[in-house]
Amino acid sequence: MSAVTMPAASAPDTLTVPLDPLEATARAAPAIIRYLSEGDFVTRRYVSQGAEINTGTYTDHAVVVRDGMPIRDHFALDTHGFMLGRHHSAIADFTDRSAVDGGYLAEVEALVAQLSGADRVAAQGWMIRTSADLSQRAQEKVANYQHNGGIQPPAGEAHVDYNRPTARRAAARIHAQRFGDHAGYSRAICFSLWRTFSPGPQDWPLAVCDGRSVGEAETASNTLFVVDEFPEGEALTAPVEGEADMIAATIFRYRPDHRWWYFANMTAQDVLLFKFNDSDESVTWRCPHTAFHDTSLPDTRTRHSIEVRCIAFFD
Repeated sequence: MSAVTMPAASAPDTLTVPLDPLEATARAAPAIIRYLSEGDFVTRRYVSQGAEINTGTYTDHAVVVRDGMPIRDHFALDTHGFMLGRHHSAIADFTDRSAVDGGYLAEVEALVAQLSGADRVAAQGWMIRTSADLSQRAQEKVANYQHNGGIQPPAGEAHVDYNRPTARRAAARIHAQRFGDHAGYSRAICFSLWRTFSPGPQDWPLAVCDGRSVGEAETASNTLFVVDEFPEGEALTAPVEGEADMIAATIFRYRPDHRWWYFANMTAQDVLLFKFNDSDESVTWRCPHTAFHDTSLPDTRTRHSIEVRCIAFFD
């Protein structure tokens, strides 16, 4: 069981970026967010059908998550690392894999191009995430399970899905596959487009962290292993040849500077777009995120959501 670290009641606001006067008006919700603990660990994320586990040691921290919904149009990709848009999808059932593959991915590509100003966008994998009980699903044995198009629990810790090398490799590979007739690109942004399709308010909404409040000192890479069955014991952290070149996320240690936001009571017409990685680091170029249990609102409901990874390219 992870420990919970409570902030001191008299602790000053140590944010490195002054809080915007408009942002200061936002309602504050209490939250517990899980971070990588201080220390050296073999950090890996193992994913199987209906379940995920991380190696290393994690600690739960009590933080404040501000509700950005009343000021939704204030947030900008290159300032905060995220934004909330509006979009009506033609998809009636987001659990219909053929409908998502056949129609929703094209919608996402057009929408992300519109919201970001990109010249072209390539959608990649997608995933349903739900706070419903998936314990029975986790017990299923599925050969050659792929972490794409399935159903998983909400994210459990502060993270960004790509580290720098993973993002750079993904952008080059996807551009060559999808847009080989173009000469190249000057900028690439790896995004996630996230929407809920269950009634609000959600019990485990997604929280996003203002990328300006995050530094390099608190980061670590977390290698992804997609498995049919989880390893056990020492096998979880045993050396793996070529691990440095494998897909890896970025995970974070707690800092009081981190400024967290969420958008309460999202509907299916709300879309949260946030950065995994922007090759232009002169602007806010990444956005840590995680789910949290929202205890600030009454009558919350089980969350069902869909996330789509995509890469936007600029000439």
